[in-house]
Amino acid sequence: MAYDINAIYDRTSGYCHICARKVCFSNYGILGAKGAWEIEHSRPRARGGTNHGNNLYAACIPCNREKSHQWSTRTVRGWNGRKRAPLSPGKRREAKQQQALAGAVLCGIAGSVFGPFGAILGATIGAAIGEKQNPDWR
Repeated sequence: MAYDINAIYDRTSGYCHICARKVCFSNYGILGAKGAWEIEHSRPRARGGTNHGNNLYAACIPCNREKSHQWSTRTVRGWNGRKRAPLSPGKRREAKQQQALAGAVLCGIAGSVFGPFGAILGATIGAAIGEKQNPDWR
Protein backbone atom coordinates (compact mmCIF):
# COMPACT_ATOMS: atom_id res chain seq x y z
CA MET A 1 0.00 0.00 0.00
CA ALA A 2 1.45 3.34 -1.05
CA TYR A 3 0.92 6.24 1.33
CA ASP A 4 1.36 9.94 0.63
CA ILE A 5 3.67 10.55 3.57
CA ASN A 6 3.87 14.27 2.74
CA ALA A 7 0.10 14.63 3.22
CA ILE A 8 0.16 12.53 6.40
CA TYR A 9 3.04 14.57 7.85
CA ASP A 10 1.39 17.89 6.90
CA ARG A 11 -1.96 16.85 8.33
CA THR A 12 -0.68 17.65 11.84
CA SER A 13 1.93 20.25 10.80
CA GLY A 14 4.74 17.80 11.53
CA TYR A 15 3.74 16.95 15.08
CA CYS A 16 2.97 13.57 16.61
CA HIS A 17 -0.81 13.35 16.73
CA ILE A 18 -0.66 11.60 20.10
CA CYS A 19 1.85 13.54 22.22
CA ALA A 20 2.33 16.66 20.02
CA ARG A 21 6.14 16.40 19.94
CA LYS A 22 7.72 17.69 16.74
CA VAL A 23 8.71 14.92 14.32
CA CYS A 24 11.32 15.22 11.60
CA PHE A 25 10.10 14.43 8.08
CA SER A 26 13.46 13.04 6.97
CA ASN A 27 13.58 10.62 9.93
CA TYR A 28 10.54 8.65 8.81
CA GLY A 29 10.86 5.08 10.08
CA ILE A 30 14.39 5.51 11.48
CA LEU A 31 14.21 3.95 14.93
CA GLY A 32 16.32 5.86 17.46
CA ALA A 33 16.69 9.02 15.34
CA LYS A 34 15.63 12.36 16.80
CA GLY A 35 12.05 13.09 15.76
CA ALA A 36 11.62 9.66 14.16
CA TRP A 37 8.05 8.87 13.20
CA GLU A 38 5.80 6.31 11.58
CA ILE A 39 2.39 6.31 9.98
CA GLU A 40 -0.14 5.43 12.63
CA HIS A 41 -3.64 4.10 12.07
CA SER A 42 -5.90 6.02 14.43
CA ARG A 43 -8.32 3.14 14.37
CA PRO A 44 -6.07 0.06 14.11
CA ARG A 45 -6.59 -2.19 11.11
CA ALA A 46 -6.88 -5.08 13.59
CA ARG A 47 -10.01 -3.34 14.91
CA GLY A 48 -11.57 -2.58 11.53
CA GLY A 49 -9.57 0.53 10.62
CA THR A 50 -8.67 1.25 7.01
CA ASN A 51 -5.74 2.66 5.05
CA HIS A 52 -7.89 5.64 4.08
CA GLY A 53 -6.23 9.03 4.56
CA ASN A 54 -8.60 10.12 7.32
CA ASN A 55 -7.37 7.22 9.47
CA LEU A 56 -3.64 7.87 8.97
CA TYR A 57 -1.57 10.22 11.12
CA ALA A 58 2.06 10.96 11.87
CA ALA A 59 3.10 9.56 15.26
CA CYS A 60 6.50 9.46 16.89
CA ILE A 61 7.76 5.90 17.07
CA PRO A 62 7.50 5.57 20.87
CA CYS A 63 3.83 6.69 20.83
CA ASN A 64 2.96 4.49 17.87
CA ARG A 65 4.55 1.44 19.43
CA GLU A 66 3.02 2.13 22.85
CA LYS A 67 -0.45 2.55 21.36
CA SER A 68 -0.13 -0.64 19.30
CA HIS A 69 -3.50 -2.08 18.34
CA GLN A 70 -4.78 -2.55 21.86
CA TRP A 71 -5.45 1.07 22.87
CA SER A 72 -7.64 3.75 21.35
CA THR A 73 -6.12 6.99 20.16
CA ARG A 74 -8.30 8.86 22.67
CA THR A 75 -6.90 6.80 25.54
CA VAL A 76 -3.26 7.29 24.55
CA ARG A 77 -3.72 11.01 23.89
CA GLY A 78 -5.25 11.27 27.36
CA TRP A 79 -2.09 9.76 28.85
CA ASN A 80 -0.29 12.75 27.29
CA GLY A 81 -2.82 15.31 28.52
CA ARG A 82 -4.30 15.88 25.08
CA LYS A 83 -7.78 15.61 23.64
CA ARG A 84 -7.15 16.05 19.92
CA ALA A 85 -4.52 15.92 17.21
CA PRO A 86 -2.40 18.98 16.38
CA LEU A 87 -3.97 21.29 13.80
CA SER A 88 -3.20 21.22 10.08
CA PRO A 89 -1.36 24.26 8.66
CA GLY A 90 -4.57 25.87 7.38
CA LYS A 91 -6.50 25.37 10.59
CA ARG A 92 -3.46 26.53 12.58
CA ARG A 93 -3.35 29.83 10.61
CA GLU A 94 -7.08 30.31 11.12
CA ALA A 95 -6.83 29.65 14.86
CA LYS A 96 -3.89 32.06 15.21
CA GLN A 97 -5.87 34.79 13.42
CA GLN A 98 -8.82 34.24 15.75
CA GLN A 99 -6.52 34.37 18.78
CA ALA A 100 -4.91 37.59 17.52
CA LEU A 101 -8.32 39.20 17.01
CA ALA A 102 -9.53 38.14 20.46
CA GLY A 103 -6.31 39.43 22.03
CA ALA A 104 -6.63 42.75 20.20
CA VAL A 105 -10.23 43.23 21.30
CA LEU A 106 -9.65 42.29 24.94
CA CYS A 107 -6.46 44.26 25.41
CA GLY A 108 -7.84 47.19 23.39
CA ILE A 109 -10.79 47.41 25.76
CA ALA A 110 -8.49 47.15 28.78
CA GLY A 111 -6.12 49.75 27.34
CA SER A 112 -8.98 52.18 26.66
CA VAL A 113 -8.90 53.00 30.37
CA PHE A 114 -5.80 55.06 29.46
CA GLY A 115 -7.45 56.80 26.52
CA PRO A 116 -7.24 56.32 22.75
CA PHE A 117 -3.48 55.77 22.77
CA GLY A 118 -3.86 53.11 25.49
CA ALA A 119 -6.55 51.38 23.45
CA ILE A 120 -4.34 51.28 20.34
CA LEU A 121 -1.31 50.13 22.30
CA GLY A 122 -3.37 47.51 24.17
CA ALA A 123 -4.87 46.20 20.93
CA THR A 124 -1.45 45.96 19.30
CA ILE A 125 0.08 44.12 22.24
CA GLY A 126 -2.97 41.86 22.60
CA ALA A 127 -2.89 40.91 18.92
CA ALA A 128 0.82 40.07 19.13
CA ILE A 129 0.34 37.94 22.24
CA GLY A 130 -2.74 36.19 20.84
CA GLU A 131 -0.98 35.33 17.59
CA LYS A 132 2.02 33.85 19.40
CA GLN A 133 -0.03 31.38 21.45
CA ASN A 134 0.05 27.73 20.37
CA PRO A 135 -3.46 26.98 19.08
CA ASP A 136 -3.03 23.25 19.71
CA TRP A 137 -3.23 23.77 23.46
CA ARG A 138 -6.60 25.54 23.44
